[in-house]
Amino acid sequence: MPNNLFKEDYTYKDSVCHIISDTPQGITTAKKSITHNYQQLENYMQTHQTFLHSFKPTLIPHEPLVANLMAIAAQKANVGPMAAVAGVIADLAVIDMQKAGCKVAVVEDGGEISAVSDRPIDVALAAGNEPLSKRFGFRLDNFPIGVATSSGRFSHAFSFGDAEAVTVFCKNAGLADAAATAVGNVVTGDVKAGIDAGIKQGLNIPEVLGVLILYQGKVGMAGKIPQIIKIEP
Repeated sequence: MPNNLFKEDYTYKDSVCHIISDTPQGITTAKKSITHNYQQLENYMQTHQTFLHSFKPTLIPHEPLVANLMAIAAQKANVGPMAAVAGVIADLAVIDMQKAGCKVAVVEDGGEISAVSDRPIDVALAAGNEPLSKRFGFRLDNFPIGVATSSGRFSHAFSFGDAEAVTVFCKNAGLADAAATAVGNVVTGDVKAGIDAGIKQGLNIPEVLGVLILYQGKVGMAGKIPQIIKIEP
């Protein structure tokens, strides 16, 4: 692969992932981690249905780790724990890849990205069929980083808002995932008021680094945003 990187797509039930590593072992490790943590979460939810269905933070369990981290992120963002599921599973896979010696460990799960790398990583912003979708993105060069995008129009995940895309940057993808949901929930109504409300909501969440909102063809951003790059169609 270019730059001596290995890339592989991997799907396990609802986790649809894209994995990048500098070693073949990193790919194998990530797949095992995704499967293991998904199974741990499924087992937990069999006896904790509130965790699965709540739109508000729940009690934070000590284990399994995947549920613990989801609940912590949800509490910080004031959303339900399932809002952080993809991001946390990506984070845990990246942690396991680092333990296996990877210098490049990138896992994207359903649009939520967790990354550690010794070189820049470029990612595109996708927002369905909107004109700006996949026309611009971000050059990630400060790691670790978590990037999550929520949409009130194009995502399978539930949102109370109407934004085409809300992208949040944090040190980890679990919090970015939960925060993107929280921000997206308030982006509705008047364009300026909706964007302003979303930015305020995002920057009020502890550990959120930056927020970018695409709403009715307008873009608002605040905080620390990675370099914006043009993406060729």
